[in-house]
Amino acid sequence: MTGRLNSAQPYVVGLFRIVVGLLFACHGAASLFGVLGGAVGTHGGTLDAGTWPGWYAALIQLVCGSLVLLGLGTRPAALLASGSMAYAYFDVHQRGALWPIENGGEPSAMFCWAFLLLVFTGSGAFGLDRLVARRAVREPAPAAPETTEAAVPA
Repeated sequence: MTGRLNSAQPYVVGLFRIVVGLLFACHGAASLFGVLGGAVGTHGGTLDAGTWPGWYAALIQLVCGSLVLLGLGTRPAALLASGSMAYAYFDVHQRGALWPIENGGEPSAMFCWAFLLLVFTGSGAFGLDRLVARRAVREPAPAAPETTEAAVPA
């Protein structure tokens, strides 16, 4: 049974990456564009452009979530996303109470750990990272031009 589960691991990691990236990108889209119910606390509205930290967090959510969803630059995008969610938890939510269940920080904590996992596992199956890496392996590097030393008259 372990062998079967291990053989399915890249596919499950790929599906996990797609779902987490999509959910994260949706948070950013809601806050930036007012879709899907809008930004939290705005009654369907958006965040004012450039406001710290909310607007920047939403931009990170949209961009990094989309990159993770596509599996393109998964590890760096997941690292940035994980760090932004750690910041959100410790700077915004933990002020209210210690435990995530008490301070409303459950999504931040879950996204933080989910993205940290993707930093270490990579994109899994179905990611554009694999296509880019496969193409780089197939295409040999261009050969350096041969140089011949010209005879120098003595």
